[in-house]
Amino acid sequence: MEELLTIQEAAARTGLSVHTLRYYERVGLIDPVNRAMSGHRRYTADDLFWIEFLQCLRNTGMPIRQMQIFADLRRQGAPAATELALLETHKRQVRQRIKELEERLAAIERKSQRVRKRLLTEQSRITPNIIVLQSN
Repeated sequence: MEELLTIQEAAARTGLSVHTLRYYERVGLIDPVNRAMSGHRRYTADDLFWIEFLQCLRNTGMPIRQMQIFADLRRQGAPAATELALLETHKRQVRQRIKELEERLAAIERKSQRVRKRLLTEQSRITPNIIVLQSN
């Protein structure tokens, strides 16, 4: 018989919070989870596999809205090519963000170089006041 996990156990296994699991179900990222007679959620191994896949998408920075589209495609049995196209679009977006961050980093480096140069100039102007005392 398949092991069924409570929401607390599923949260512990996935590293997500109970709140996040409920949110993912509410916004349609997770199909409605089976429930025990008591009404408590019971997660299957398949549920956990899908949740871990969602975590992978989220860890890449994929917005929830795109994850919802991905989940909808999966539910509809969309061809792998459609899912791949969504992933390729996300990959292009991530590459664009990386490019923008690299440009920001380069600007910071340029500014840092100017400030270092100015600091060296300021330090070279400072001459310590040394008083020499002669004894007679």
